[in-house]
Amino acid sequence: MRILYIHSTQVPPPLDISTDRFFLLSETLEGDVLQPSWFKNREEVEAEFGPGSYPVYTRGKFRYHWFLVSNPDGSPRSRLAQFWWYFRTGVKLHRQKAFDCVVAYSHMGTGLIAALVKLFTHGRLIIEEATTPRLIALTNRPRPNLSDRLKRLYSDVCLHLSVGFADRVHLLYPTQLGGYPLLNNVKGSVFHEFVPVSKISAHNAIADSGENAEQYVLMVGSPWYLKGVDRLVAAFKGVAPDFPDVKLKLVGWYMEQERRDLEALRGNSSQIELVRAMPNPPTLQIISRCLVLVHPSRCEGLPRAVIEGLAAGVPVIGSDVAGIPFLIRQGENGFVVPGDDVVELEKRLRQLLGDSDLRRRMGSNGYEFAHTQLNEQVYVEQFTEMIRATIQDGK
Repeated sequence: MRILYIHSTQVPPPLDISTDRFFLLSETLEGDVLQPSWFKNREEVEAEFGPGSYPVYTRGKFRYHWFLVSNPDGSPRSRLAQFWWYFRTGVKLHRQKAFDCVVAYSHMGTGLIAALVKLFTHGRLIIEEATTPRLIALTNRPRPNLSDRLKRLYSDVCLHLSVGFADRVHLLYPTQLGGYPLLNNVKGSVFHEFVPVSKISAHNAIADSGENAEQYVLMVGSPWYLKGVDRLVAAFKGVAPDFPDVKLKLVGWYMEQERRDLEALRGNSSQIELVRAMPNPPTLQIISRCLVLVHPSRCEGLPRAVIEGLAAGVPVIGSDVAGIPFLIRQGENGFVVPGDDVVELEKRLRQLLGDSDLRRRMGSNGYEFAHTQLNEQVYVEQFTEMIRATIQDGK
């Protein structure tokens, strides 16, 4: 089965091919990936992936086609130019060798382009839904402004057009399209996003014991308000006096204004530390050494950070939004708390920090759950079945 995958993220594929989902999908599929990237020129691509890796880079049975988001002079290329490249390249590749199915990450611009490619190629189309559409833009700040509401309107228009043209949608949790009755009849496949859980180190027992190790609660993610950092800071300040040796680490990308806001939230607390985002391998090491991972988000799909925490054998506390309750089994591998209930978040945080046996039990359950139900092989099987079912529906 041959697919065209239209990507929206500028993050290039991992250097370790064993953690590249398309390399692993080569067991059952083949095709082309339209990959925008933050690289500025051919030299940067080839420095990372080797001579001859631009404009096309092959891994397994998939070929990455690069779109450099910045011109050689460093100036950003327009979204319009990017969308035209998606369409032109997709149709050209289809004419060279027909695709059985087109898959687009996100219902937004890439979804619209994928719908046009479907019209011109008469193929099958899958839209991968990456977040919770009804919460888009309305959870970016305490009081949504006119711009936020227009972004939400634009998102809803894109959703109905792209998913309306689709033959199937990849959902991260069953109720992801709740609130959109016009899309109720679209067929769906429900499974997690790809996370190479087999590569995630198990929780460091020395860190949990506190012997010669820094003890900390961890949150990974940004933007800060959408991810609920303010909720966690308020809850942690409530427990901090009783656990003076425990820190709170906040890891993520912060614009200058966001950092100032976070520093205002932190106040004079010496137990709260702001850490700039870093590549995934060192981030995973930080996750594997934390006492508790907290993810009190206001908007999500199925958060990668929660999966990584579970795979590391760390107990997780998350808000009751989107797909988080489908990952955290209440009382088994962590706790789900009402998103706006800081008192409940503080209670659960205090409970876990004060009970090392509970942390170990929940961490062990989370490790088992992630490594058996969210591993790479499960993803490959479910993704392949989604493609097969979509093609079969068209015959």
